[in-house]
Amino acid sequence: MNLNKVILVGRLTKDPEARTTPSGQTVCNFGLATNRVWTDRETNQKQEKTEFHNIVLWRKLAEIASQYLKKGSLVLIEGRMETRSWQDANGNKKYKTEVVAESMQLGPRSNYQETKQSPLKKSETTQEDDIPVIEENKPSLASSDENQNNDDKEKEIDVKDIPF
Repeated sequence: MNLNKVILVGRLTKDPEARTTPSGQTVCNFGLATNRVWTDRETNQKQEKTEFHNIVLWRKLAEIASQYLKKGSLVLIEGRMETRSWQDANGNKKYKTEVVAESMQLGPRSNYQETKQSPLKKSETTQEDDIPVIEENKPSLASSDENQNNDDKEKEIDVKDIPF
């Protein structure tokens, strides 16, 4: 069995760079810093090491990242490792290992106060504020008695329906 799964929680090292491919797909790249903290057994001193990861997001994830993330934002990325290779102008073969995100969770909302789109003012309202929320699995009180009576009728078995 083989598994290529990466889960990282860290902070962006720079603002996300979003662009569109010639085929019209949105792609976004950014650097992510993660820390590892441990205590050295010999010196009993706290040690810390920072790793830097290249993150690539596609389609809707790329759009969300470019809209809400900025340098310093906390984010959880779940994805897979991929290594790309190409030849530079001098004919040298180059390699780059990246984490291709399959899902993303944004950190606390306080990081996103200054999004790239202007937030609504308190005096402005949207149509969404007027839309009632109806729970899908919970019937309304008025129709629950009717539903119960219909259920009872459906449960009744007529003697004529018995095949023997």
